[in-house]
Amino acid sequence: MPHLALYTFGVLKSPLADPAPLTRELHDSSEAVYRTISRHPGYLAHAEAEDGERGTHFDLGWGAWGEFAVPTWYGKGRTVETTALATTLSLWTDLRPAFDAIYTGLHREALNRRYDWFERTGHPSHVFWWVSDGVIPTWQDGVSRLEHLHDHGSAPHAFTFHHSFAPDGSPTRIKGIEPKSDQVR
Repeated sequence: MPHLALYTFGVLKSPLADPAPLTRELHDSSEAVYRTISRHPGYLAHAEAEDGERGTHFDLGWGAWGEFAVPTWYGKGRTVETTALATTLSLWTDLRPAFDAIYTGLHREALNRRYDWFERTGHPSHVFWWVSDGVIPTWQDGVSRLEHLHDHGSAPHAFTFHHSFAPDGSPTRIKGIEPKSDQVR
């Protein structure tokens, strides 16, 4: 049975190493958000650095998740002092559980604050695609799908909640989620 891959990417207003209150607030809330999501029904796995390594995303080993990559529009730093991004790569059983995990609880509260922490880049912040059972998506897969979504809109290759596709490529709807523009405002 295919699994749903999800890649998220956001450019922070300030580097992760910035001691400013808003940056600390985002960083401090992330662990609880990830812990809650990882217990959600339908969640399978997410990219984690090997052996609990610490550093920037760029210099960590990610194992089967591949070498870390970012979209071409990311123009901020790549060092411990300058990295200003938040990104995830995860696997889910289906769209509904992913939607429920993202739009409820602690993650919903964080989403309500996203413009406090993240720049408005004019690019999509997430993308979904289906992978065969046993396949681990890579960071580069996520980047290429997000860029494809930005350039071409939702398609079976790369899609959003509002314009989603079933594993066979046919358009599908999540009950209660109506189509809307995928354009970023």
